[in-house]
Amino acid sequence: MNLSVGIVGLPNVGKSTLFNALLKKQQALAANYPFATIEPNVGIVPVPDSRLIQLAEITRTEDKLAALPPLKPATVEFVDIAGLVKGASEGAGLGNKFLSHIREVSVIAHVVRAFEDADVIREGSTTPDEDYQTIQTELIIADLQTLQKTLDNRKTEHTKHTVAKKLLAELDSGKRAYDVLLTIEEKDAITDLFLLTMKPEVIVLNVTESEYNESTILERISNYAKALSLPEDRFVVICAKIESDLAGLDESDQQSYLAELGVGASGLERLINKTYEQLGLISFLTAGEKEVRAWTTKKGSSAPLAAGEIHTDFIKKFIKAEVISFEDYISTGGRKKASEVGKARLEGKDYIVKDGDVIEFKIGA
Repeated sequence: MNLSVGIVGLPNVGKSTLFNALLKKQQALAANYPFATIEPNVGIVPVPDSRLIQLAEITRTEDKLAALPPLKPATVEFVDIAGLVKGASEGAGLGNKFLSHIREVSVIAHVVRAFEDADVIREGSTTPDEDYQTIQTELIIADLQTLQKTLDNRKTEHTKHTVAKKLLAELDSGKRAYDVLLTIEEKDAITDLFLLTMKPEVIVLNVTESEYNESTILERISNYAKALSLPEDRFVVICAKIESDLAGLDESDQQSYLAELGVGASGLERLINKTYEQLGLISFLTAGEKEVRAWTTKKGSSAPLAAGEIHTDFIKKFIKAEVISFEDYISTGGRKKASEVGKARLEGKDYIVKDGDVIEFKIGA
């Protein structure tokens, strides 16, 4: 499953600094002036998952391997999209071009500036809540234009016309399409409109180093959620400067640094976990001497659909799935011992895959 996260926001709010840190290399131009990023920079980032190394160690012991099998984490595609400005929906700045880039991503990571730095120019940025509203207004205006064109088209199918009219009224009042209550049929009717505000979003509050601790993070989220009248589960707090520092450290030093800060997880982990949450995704695991791997699938997926993430042919050829929970796999010492003590289960087509399931699919010819 391809998961793409579009990093958006006003110029100079920390988008490219965050992007560089996430990739652990300077792929985006983090410059102190508007429109430093001209083309969307794309990078594939592994999803941090400590379960993989544990599975690999068990597999090495169980299969008597000389070395750990290769680790293949799930991945997220991050797209650094250039800073939008007020009037982008009308073509201001480089707006129209980058609005089209947003249409292609799975979820929007909206970075807002919650830090003060006299050395970094504020280009249209005022306060975090006003930053957010500026960008949202541009996305809503772009969607209103799309909906109006749909309504003006005499060939528009009846259901699509009805849904477009409903959404036009809601968006005109400042609401995002994502927050409008629609049936599955109504959503299907307007899928091909690729509305910008229909995408899930994560609001990324970029704070200063002094404010990057667990208590301040929770306070920030609570305050801005109230200011924007949005649920707290849409927010994540990061410090792009600290993420940049972490990028130059090895794993051990990273953990020590985070411990000193009193933060349990890096900004990367926070952001990826939040995007997974907003998209309703989970990871199931496979383990063997060839590789230990995490696969991404939708929460609520049946075993055949999860098997299809490995290869589409597996959906039709699915027979059974041998499933062991991650906890049982580790506590018993691997697949063979888990089977011996009755912790391995053979599941059929109706089984709903759970996060952390270690699965071996039985596939027909």
